[in-house]
Amino acid sequence: MLTIDHVTKTYGKFTALRDITLELTSGVYGLLAPNGAGKTTLLKLITTLLFPTSGQILWDGKDIIGMGEEYRSLLGYLPQEFGYYPSYTPRQFLNYVAALQCIPKSKAEPRITELLELVGMSKHANTKMRKFSGGMKQRIGIAQAMLNNPKILILDEPTAGLDPKERVRFRNLIHSLSQDRIVILSTHIVSDIETIASNIIMIKDHALLCCESPQNICSSFAGKIYEFPAGAQIASSHLRLSERQESSGTVERVFSETPIMEGTVVTPNLEDVFLTIFREGDD
Repeated sequence: MLTIDHVTKTYGKFTALRDITLELTSGVYGLLAPNGAGKTTLLKLITTLLFPTSGQILWDGKDIIGMGEEYRSLLGYLPQEFGYYPSYTPRQFLNYVAALQCIPKSKAEPRITELLELVGMSKHANTKMRKFSGGMKQRIGIAQAMLNNPKILILDEPTAGLDPKERVRFRNLIHSLSQDRIVILSTHIVSDIETIASNIIMIKDHALLCCESPQNICSSFAGKIYEFPAGAQIASSHLRLSERQESSGTVERVFSETPIMEGTVVTPNLEDVFLTIFREGDD
């Protein structure tokens, strides 16, 4: 279990995170917040790239700072853009990363073969990475993050720039990896976490807003999301969220605390929640 216990991080007079408390067990956690809310700071604290100003982070009851290398050996990390040598093949690159992690070659070779199969890249194991699409590179990124079979896997904007097919493949892969580890997925693409995250961590104004299942979060907005044909008169007190195109024309989604007789009540989704909570001008 990863426990974040009343953690605050300040830089002089600026508070990047304020009194964050969380308990994370196996599963996918979607980290959702606007830019500047503290997502990156939280990830850096979990990876010990930063240290809390107050509070502590524990792994199975032990302070992660005191654990040192023992804790870092439990981590796997995929940044939004990871460095690689374009002239390397996946097998060469993964052997290089394994050497940096001091994984013995006798263990690295079978592990690399296993991971290339897991991410669907076995057929491309000896192809130079400069020829790969963004999705193929991300799959190799997942493989390098999984080399040490981490207990905590951190993914920072992993689907940015991927086409829809690769995003679906990536979501399926992440779901399969979460059965016996903590996966923390930071993203701006709400649809990527709505279907695979067991819990959504929302941060607003540098403090924890909630850590709940997508279903529970969305249910709190039941009866407050409406749809209208585009061009319909909508009161200034109602919040316009989004619009989509249908065969009958453009349809707008609106949030309202009070009933709207002219609109059609619809089931809230996580995007509705995100756009309502983090409405323009609130942050």
